[in-house]
Amino acid sequence: MSNFLKILIASAVLLSTGTCLAQSDAAVESEQLKIAALEALISAPPERALPIVEKVLSSDGSDELKSRALFVLSQIDLPEAHAQLAETARSQSGELQREAIRMIGISGNRDAIAGLSDIYASGDADVREAVLEAYLIADDSDALVQIATNTQDPDEFESAVEMLAAMGAMEQLRALRDRGDMSEVLVDAYAIAGDIESLRALASDSSNPERQQQAVQALGIAGGPEVDAILVDIYRTADSDDLRQAALEGMFIAGNEDDVLELFRASEDAEEKRELLEVLVMIGGDAVWDVIDATLDDPQ
Repeated sequence: MSNFLKILIASAVLLSTGTCLAQSDAAVESEQLKIAALEALISAPPERALPIVEKVLSSDGSDELKSRALFVLSQIDLPEAHAQLAETARSQSGELQREAIRMIGISGNRDAIAGLSDIYASGDADVREAVLEAYLIADDSDALVQIATNTQDPDEFESAVEMLAAMGAMEQLRALRDRGDMSEVLVDAYAIAGDIESLRALASDSSNPERQQQAVQALGIAGGPEVDAILVDIYRTADSDDLRQAALEGMFIAGNEDDVLELFRASEDAEEKRELLEVLVMIGGDAVWDVIDATLDDPQ
């Protein structure tokens, strides 16, 4: 191939690439402009905005554009808008369906939210997660309790309980306390929700030592002055080494330096003092350095 022909081919490639880039830039700019136009509809009269949003949803536009349209739709407080969201959640698939489900949660429309139960029952794992997120967004703790109560699937139960914990729905979580087969998940949820009452009850129940120890440790996650006092009392009165260790771990999780330091100074057992000193070091407060210095200076 001659040099002249190579130059012609190279020039053609460069021109073609430049055209593609220009077309790509133009497409991006067009998409951004459409998105901006959609977002402007949020402040438009609902009756004017709704037909435009519906037109976008029925077009061959990108999923990103339609996702923005779904958000605008969630902000339109008209029965037709709620019906359109519900229909999209039922008829679409993939990310667009999941986005429609989440937007139903944002809309807060009770009828549309009630319809999510059927979608949840027939959906795959991703769809079910989107429905749970919608319940969380809508603060619908009753729907989450219904799922947690009826399921025998540990993963499904855990997901619903985690949402309830994120909502701080303590009363609803307490209603599930009889689910002994799911107690480990519930203990974690009580900790996240800050339900000290339920954790203290479980920490006092020695019928299931493993759950009891988990509840004691979880008290440290909940934290606070009330918890500090509970953990110290459990540590001092524990009838097993495992329970005492759980209380110590709870104090570490809570960062309770003062009480651990007091226990260290009060102890006359060398092994116990060593364990308490290790916890003080892990907590990392200033007081531990004085303790270390005093320990090293001790002639005995």
